[in-house]
Amino acid sequence: MAKAPDKREAEMTFGEKLNDFIQNYRRFILFGFLAVVIILTAFIAGTFFRDRIQANALTRLDELMQRHQELLEVIGGDVPEAMSGHIQLFVLLEDLEAFADRNSGFAAARAHTMRAGIFWEMENWGEAEQAWLEAAKSSARSYLAPISFYNAAVAAEEQGNTDSAISHYRSALSYGSAFPGGPRAQFSIGRLEESRNNRDAAISAYRNILNSWPDDPVWPSLAQSRILILLE
Repeated sequence: MAKAPDKREAEMTFGEKLNDFIQNYRRFILFGFLAVVIILTAFIAGTFFRDRIQANALTRLDELMQRHQELLEVIGGDVPEAMSGHIQLFVLLEDLEAFADRNSGFAAARAHTMRAGIFWEMENWGEAEQAWLEAAKSSARSYLAPISFYNAAVAAEEQGNTDSAISHYRSALSYGSAFPGGPRAQFSIGRLEESRNNRDAAISAYRNILNSWPDDPVWPSLAQSRILILLE
């Protein structure tokens, strides 16, 4: 015969049952609570130090930007000072590269865009292209990425590297609506395809503008005019 339930067990309240459960499993509950506390503490500390590091990085970046502005004034002055300024500019480029290597995310991307801008001013298109690509890599999830790809494409064009330019424009376009310069980049692809006599590819690129940005005030009409010329 099955044993009849104990009268005390039948009459135990929920509070009493909970108390018995806690007493029986108190060690496991304590260890679980401590684990949660440790995880939360580590998360809070990690967030605090990450924000602190990011703030320090941006402060350092502001200092580098100020150096650049001061050097631009020196370079625009007398010849001896201008020569000294150019030398210091190369030192700044090295410092920016070192800063980018030590940091990541937005801070690193901004350092690379500064480098790219300086190389751009020097008309050193190859270094500018690489710096823009590094900026895009560092800021893959921010608005800087498609802009950096677009600028890398322009730098590639300056070097006559049509294949690379088209590839960079397409990378910028892959960000969709996050990149407001989409129709212009698409038109550039069509223009470059025309330059190498890829008529069908150029028409396809221009038609993409008509399909994707029909309400744009400028680029669809330009694309339509190019399509008509190519179809003659």
